[in-house]
Amino acid sequence: MKIITLITLLLTLLFSQEIKQPVSQFTSSGPVVDLLYKDGKVYSATNASCVDIFDFKSRELIKKIEIPKITDFMGDVVHSKVYSVDVIDDKILILSQDKQGFRRVHLHQNGKTELLFDYNKALTIAKAKFLNSDTILLGLLSNELVSYNIKNNSNNWIIQVSAAKFSDFVLNESKSEVVVADESGDLKIHSTKDGKRIKLLAGQNLDNVFQVDYKNGIIATAGQDRRTVIYTPKLNSSYYLESDFLIYSVGLSPSGKIVGYYSDEANNVTLVNTITKSKIGIYGGNPMTISKIVFINEKEFLVSSDANVINLYNVK
Repeated sequence: MKIITLITLLLTLLFSQEIKQPVSQFTSSGPVVDLLYKDGKVYSATNASCVDIFDFKSRELIKKIEIPKITDFMGDVVHSKVYSVDVIDDKILILSQDKQGFRRVHLHQNGKTELLFDYNKALTIAKAKFLNSDTILLGLLSNELVSYNIKNNSNNWIIQVSAAKFSDFVLNESKSEVVVADESGDLKIHSTKDGKRIKLLAGQNLDNVFQVDYKNGIIATAGQDRRTVIYTPKLNSSYYLESDFLIYSVGLSPSGKIVGYYSDEANNVTLVNTITKSKIGIYGGNPMTISKIVFINEKEFLVSSDANVINLYNVK
């Protein structure tokens, strides 16, 4: 009995040593919904009516952009959930919850936060990103994509991607293509110039794709079917990695050679080499369900969760 206990203890210690812990942390104002790294700054979109901006090197909060709270259906004043944040030049795009279940979009520039539109447009936008300084791309829960001109306050184009419910979209580095993920499991690649479909990627995810990433010609998914699929569209190749738990989040390194995905109910992230398919390591210390995995470079990455802590890891 003592031998069995000792072996169990040794195995537990060995397993715990394999889980790599964060090397540093950022503390945000509330649970983190979206996360972005750009030009030495970390942008945290929170559940607490604000976007926190951190200096990456010092880990210090350097700016907090607050948006107005909203009135819920009971008449109570509550925090507005910030669904996504994006940055181009000196502009910050903020998509947030508005009343009656609709969304609003703010543009922050030169220290001022301007409302572009609110619930009066009756749009259920799930994600908003810049295409250029004057154009934003909106992904609606109805799985419509809208190219919206900020200056003219008008749509450039609008398309229905499919009848399936929208989950996520991601732009390539040049912002010429957008990959749309939805509950069907298939991915649709569209041109951002006119909205026309370029390619359909199907047959690997069998259920809803929660998140998608696209780096250096490689696409990775986070699937409800417990699969992370790696696509290389130019080579018409794909394969999947299986997990024991629903994969809620995924992220690729800038080269596309490393994929990180939410891999178990302990809120750990597993890193895998996308070329050799070999496991790099398991990374823990995340207190709640993971919301975003963002690589800074090939050696460092951030993980946010439904908590106010953002963990920084070294790739080892």
